[in-house]
Amino acid sequence: MPQWRLSAVLLLCGLALLSFCAIAAREEAVFHVSVKVPTSDFFVLALNPGFLEREQVMHYNLVTGSLSPLREPFDVKNVLGGINARLGFAPVLSNGTDVIALQVTFNGHRLDVVDTLVVPEDEAKVGKRVPLVIAAEPPPSDGYLPGQYFGSVQIIFDALRP
Repeated sequence: MPQWRLSAVLLLCGLALLSFCAIAAREEAVFHVSVKVPTSDFFVLALNPGFLEREQVMHYNLVTGSLSPLREPFDVKNVLGGINARLGFAPVLSNGTDVIALQVTFNGHRLDVVDTLVVPEDEAKVGKRVPLVIAAEPPPSDGYLPGQYFGSVQIIFDALRP
């Protein structure tokens, strides 16, 4: 076989391989990873971080006419003393005209707009997992009024010092 034919065949084989590579499928996946490492001195963190990042839904029970409470465990610690909590404002759900009052308890203590000791010093120093419960006040005798209700709950935690 003449030299130029061999070169032509090799060139065609090389081009064929290049064209095959040009049509190869490729997939990529990009995702984000993050972590928040709290200080070891003081923290109040939801066990499920998505709890604070997403809207939570209280489900309406058609049979009882009540709303399901929201429950979420929190990890808490304060090496210097206890932990106080208070509400930033009275928590309610509203549809623009009607309201449903909410009860907020943290570690079994009902919260209000004034400071409440929710984790005593001896428990806070070693750290503890405690429940947050947000529940609707019981419905009136004629039930909740129909509508789409929305609201916010703001809880402020303070580290106590001796």
